[in-house]
Parts: sequence; structure tokens; C-alpha cells
Amino acid sequence: MEHLTQKRKLSIMVAVMAAMFFAAINQTIVSTAMPRIISILDGMDYYTWTINIYLLTSTIATVLVGKLSDMFGRKPFILLGILLFMVGAFLTGTSDNVFQFITYRGIQGIGAGIIQSTAFTAVGDLFAPRERGKWMGFMTAIFGFSSVLGPTLGGYLVDHLDWHWLFWIFLPLGVVAFIMILTLFPKVERKPGEKIDLLGSLFMTTTIVPLLLAFSWAGTQYSWGSAQILGLLAATIASGIIFVIVELYSSNPILPMHLFKNSVVTISNLIGFIMNFGMMGALIYISFFVQGVMGISPTYAGYVTMPMSIFMVITSAVTGQLIAKSGKYKRFALIGMPIMIAGMALMVFMNSVGMAIVSMIIFGLGLGLGMPVFSLATQNAVPHKELGVVTASSQLFRNLGGTIGIAVMGTVMSNSLTRNLKNAMGSASADLSGLDPEIAQKMASFANPNQLMNKPLIEQTQASLPTEIQPMFAQLIQSIRDILGDTLSHVFLTGTLVLVIAFFLVFFLKELPLRTSNQAAAAPEEPGKVTGEPVVSE
Repeated sequence: MEHLTQKRKLSIMVAVMAAMFFAAINQTIVSTAMPRIISILDGMDYYTWTINIYLLTSTIATVLVGKLSDMFGRKPFILLGILLFMVGAFLTGTSDNVFQFITYRGIQGIGAGIIQSTAFTAVGDLFAPRERGKWMGFMTAIFGFSSVLGPTLGGYLVDHLDWHWLFWIFLPLGVVAFIMILTLFPKVERKPGEKIDLLGSLFMTTTIVPLLLAFSWAGTQYSWGSAQILGLLAATIASGIIFVIVELYSSNPILPMHLFKNSVVTISNLIGFIMNFGMMGALIYISFFVQGVMGISPTYAGYVTMPMSIFMVITSAVTGQLIAKSGKYKRFALIGMPIMIAGMALMVFMNSVGMAIVSMIIFGLGLGLGMPVFSLATQNAVPHKELGVVTASSQLFRNLGGTIGIAVMGTVMSNSLTRNLKNAMGSASADLSGLDPEIAQKMASFANPNQLMNKPLIEQTQASLPTEIQPMFAQLIQSIRDILGDTLSHVFLTGTLVLVIAFFLVFFLKELPLRTSNQAAAAPEEPGKVTGEPVVSE
């Protein structure tokens, strides 16, 4: 599609970014409203499934569509993704119970995964790697902007409108994006003689599903050593081995194993995995600090994390422009990663809302500098015919890193918090033993950190206690907040150390010249293999 006029390319990119924003805003807008929606549907026991089903279906769709879009072109899949997402969003808004809600969220996830995979790959179709940097920056900015607007808008809408409208309000944008893609995006003919790798697709799915379920449930639904978790991990390993064997002998593999002989692809994916492991695993617990430790309400807590998204949007857009201008990308990762590490290291010592905001700003700056680099590096390192599958592989590793990171960080937090709270409540039991049993039980219930997130409940409980007991209750709450703060410091320290590993790996990332044409192919190491050494068009 490089032969298209610049005006046509810009029109297509507007359509692609509209599709991306449509999917991203629908995901972020429900983040603040989800607990209330599930409560209305009387499905709190199934709350984790509303998140897990979306994660599962979107991750699988992202990977499977990568190869298929290389075979059939991006257009039919991005149209399918938008259509499925619209259908899923509409049906989700009609849900009468939590089981319908979970089913329809799964359909939404499939659509989101297809959009995510094909949208980033479409950038590679339209622009040579030298030009891609600025567009990757803009695409990253779309995610950042939606994460700024979505939670705030979702909180407002759920307070002032029926919750169904959260899923319906942006449907007209989906229709516009669908029509724009349908009319503007060029059609690509199917490559003759290529068969779909059905067996590989099956075993990839049976590898990813138990892996994601294991790390989603470990430490929450089941203990790490439980038969359920060990069984899921065993199924993952067995299916993964079969998948690799199938792919090695497949004539048209869904995920070609020779990609991982390319050092740029392997190291970029590994960095993406580790970076998301540390980043998502730690950032998910910022709200615990802001609401649990500092006692800020959920509405204002969103404003604390907003600076990260704003600075990421600005920095990623600027970084993309600088990459396109200089033709160099590794330097931005080398600058951005230490800034990310500094931002997360500051979280270890947070003791005020001001420090939390500063750490968010620093982290956002580093994220904007480093995030666009690794997708661009992988796309530049392979022939254009493998663009879809290599883009999907990088998104797979990032998704897995984030999921596993959240689970591991949650275990770090849970173990440390349980131990510290047990010690604290043991010393406080003597003070509580002299109280009325009902009052003592009410006060002891706040040893659960989830209770600390409910500021109105704390205020209501304190007001209901006898006047002479209220100072003791306030002291107990403060001591529990201090314990939670110390525990979160260990979580953020773990995230910092993980990001240091990712930064170390950046030095091993080979910087290849950014090609100035999609026609420039990677030089073959041997027939059917690639080394990641593209020929540069002058």
C-alpha cells in the first residue's frame, strides 16, 4: 500500500485511529463503573470473570489474526473486529444478568483483539519503517488519551445515566470507523497456495487459555500450590510443547518458530514481556496507595494517575516524530527506561499525594519514550510478508507479561500484608479485648485492606462508635494504613528491579537501519529463515 497518495494514507490512518479509539475508550470507560455494574447485576462472585474473559478472548484473537491478516490482508479483519466489538458492546448493554454480561464481554474481547492486531499492522502496510515511528507514537497516544478520558467519563456517566449507556454511547463512532475502513482501505488479494494452520491455532489456544487462567486465579481464587493452578500450568506446558512441534513441521505456521532466531524479535519481545510485567504489576496497585493509604476518594484518585497518561501521550507523539526524523530508535529506549525506573523507584518512597503525582509524571515520560520503540524494532527486523504475525507476537508477550506481573505482584503484596497485619493485630488485640465484643469485631474488620478503600464506610463506622472509642479507632486505621504503605513499597520495589532487568536487555538490542521502503526485505540466513538484517533502500 506504499504506492497510495499521502492524502489517501492520511485518510486511512484517521479511520484506523478512529477504530483504535473506539475499542480503547470502550475498554477504559467501564473501568471505574464495573464494580457498580456487577453489583447491580448481583454478580460480585463472578467479578473476576468479567475481566478475565475479555483478557482471554482479546489475547487469543490478537495472536491468531496476526498470521491470518498476512494471508488475507488487514481489511476484512479490521472490519470484522469493529463489527464484533459493536455487536458485543450493544449486547453487553442489554444484559439482564452477570452470565449474559460475561458472554457479551467475551465477544467484545474478540473484536478488541482483532482491532488491536490489525490496526498496528496496518501502520506497517501504509508506511516504511523510517516513517512508522511517528505513527506508532500517535497510536500509543490514542491509548493514553483514552485512559485519561475513559475513567473520568465512565464515573460521570454511571452517576448520571443508566449504566447501559456506557456501552452504547460510542456505537456511532464504531459505525463511522467501519464505513471509513470499508470505503478507504485497499483490498489485498489472498496469496495462492497457503493453507490455514488449524492444528497450530488449536494448540496455541490450549496453551494460552490455561496459562492466563492460572495466573489470573493464582493467589486469589486458589493458592499457588493448589491442584487447580498446578493442573493449569501442567496443561500449559504440555500443550506448549505440542504447539512448538506442530509449528516446526507446519508448512504455513500460525507463529513461525524461525522468528525467534531473529535476535531483534526475541530481545524486543522479552523486553516487552518484562517491561509489562513490572509496569502493570506495580501500577495496578497505585490505587491501593492513593485510596487505601492516603484515604483519597476514587473520583480524585483518578486525577492522581492522570498525569502519567497525559505525559505519555505527549512524549510518545514527540518520540515518534524524532524517530522518523533521525532514523534511530534504540537511543530512546536507553533514555526512556532509566526514567521509567526512576519513576517507579520514587513510588517505593511515596508518602504523599504530591510524591505520587511526581512519580506518575516521571514514569509517563519514560513510558512515552520507550514504548513505541520495541514494536517498531520487531516490524523493521522481518520481511513485510511477516508483518502481521511479528506484530501479534509482540502484543502477545506484552499481554502475558502484564497478566503474570499482576499475579506475581499480588502474591508479593498478599504475603507481606498478611504477615504484617497479623503482627499488628496481635499487638492490638489486648486493646480491643476490653471493648464490647460487637464494637471490637467491627473495628477488627478493618484489618482487611479492601475496607480501607471504602472511605465513606470508615467515616460512617467512626461516627457510629462511642466518643471515647473514636480516637482508638482512628489510631487503628492509621496503623493499618502504615502497614499497607510499607507493603506496597515492597511491591513497587519488585517492579523497579524487574524494570532494571528490562533496561539491561536493551543494551543487547541490535539497532538495524530503518528501511525506507516496505519492498526492502530481510536478508535470508538460509531459505525460509531470516536474520533480521534488512536491506536498506536509499
